Amino acid sequence: MSKVIIIGGGAAGYFTAINAKENNPELEIIILEKGKDVLQKVKISGGGRCNVTHACFEPKELVKFYPRGEKELLGPFHKFMTGDTFEWFDDRGVPLKIEDDNRVFPEANTSQAIIDCFQKAVDKLGIKVFTNCGVKSVCKQENKWIINTKEHVFEADKIVIAAGSSKKVWELCETLEHAVVAPVPSLFTFNINDKRLVDLLGTSVPNATVNIVGTKLEASGALLITHWGMSGPAVLKLSAFGARILADKNYQYNVAVNWLSRPTDKVLNVLLNLKKKEPRKTAILKSPFAEVSKRLWERFVLTAGIKATQNWADLNNMQLDNLANQLTNGIFNANGRTTFKDEFVTAGGVDLKEINFKRFESKKHENLFFVGEVLNIDAVTGGFNFQNAWTGGFICAQALAE
Repeated sequence: MSKVIIIGGGAAGYFTAINAKENNPELEIIILEKGKDVLQKVKISGGGRCNVTHACFEPKELVKFYPRGEKELLGPFHKFMTGDTFEWFDDRGVPLKIEDDNRVFPEANTSQAIIDCFQKAVDKLGIKVFTNCGVKSVCKQENKWIINTKEHVFEADKIVIAAGSSKKVWELCETLEHAVVAPVPSLFTFNINDKRLVDLLGTSVPNATVNIVGTKLEASGALLITHWGMSGPAVLKLSAFGARILADKNYQYNVAVNWLSRPTDKVLNVLLNLKKKEPRKTAILKSPFAEVSKRLWERFVLTAGIKATQNWADLNNMQLDNLANQLTNGIFNANGRTTFKDEFVTAGGVDLKEINFKRFESKKHENLFFVGEVLNIDAVTGGFNFQNAWTGGFICAQALAE
């Protein structure tokens, strides 16, 4: 009987274990989890509802959401991707639903549905799970892997490292002769202290375009003003794709925001038309753009050098130009970052060049596999990091079952 040890009791570890055992019931599989609880990220994901995946069903489109891993995941996604995830959970009594923003959750609306599904499968299949069992070292002796923990020594024919992203895990990978790309934070909000944003907590626009001045980094989507500065999908996407560049800048840079995602000249034309059509109306009283709230509009008007009492007819060309620029090219200074909720994601991990993605197996050692966030793969928010876990786990499981 072949013995498999999976290091890490998270989403990737459980999914790998369950699929491997279902593919080959003869396998003996043990999961080692360093914490006292398993599946912790599953539990807190999506505000406790578990954002299982994202409703994108084309591999070529899906890979575009991965700043790191885009090229490597294309082949794997042709073998197991979003539709397969729906079917896998549905077959096990956990139907999924697509929400308006294309994020996918269990119909039960709780992450416990996923946890219970995994735990039921593990119990049924006889997969052993050891908690409070952090791995101290791994080494190879002849054709066996020796895994040392604080209290136990395990022996295995094959091992899977699915322990997520942490300094200890990456140090363990380095002892196995694998290069680790130095980790930097991804998915973070921008800390911005600017009078234009003061007391506007919770204000949002549906489709802003944000870019980092002096770089090619740009992203569009909803933008949210927070207590710390700016967040929302546009900012989080930008932080993911710019993770290394922004780390190199020590999180100090200028952010240009087009709040309307429209060209400056077209916005200026709207303002000029208002001056002609509604000359006697006070400019500050009402935003002509539905996506910009009254309070945000007031800030832009005052910042453009327009007095609260001025009518449209009173505005000169410079004031109108300033207002158009505030709306389409507002410059904000970012100084620092804030982690996005509990979903801390890093850019970094085991170098992808050292992995065979047809099996998620090490190119350096036979019968050594890596799945999930331990690899230098990460995605924007929306269920994509879990889809990487499911895909990697499924393909790795097929290789383990041989």
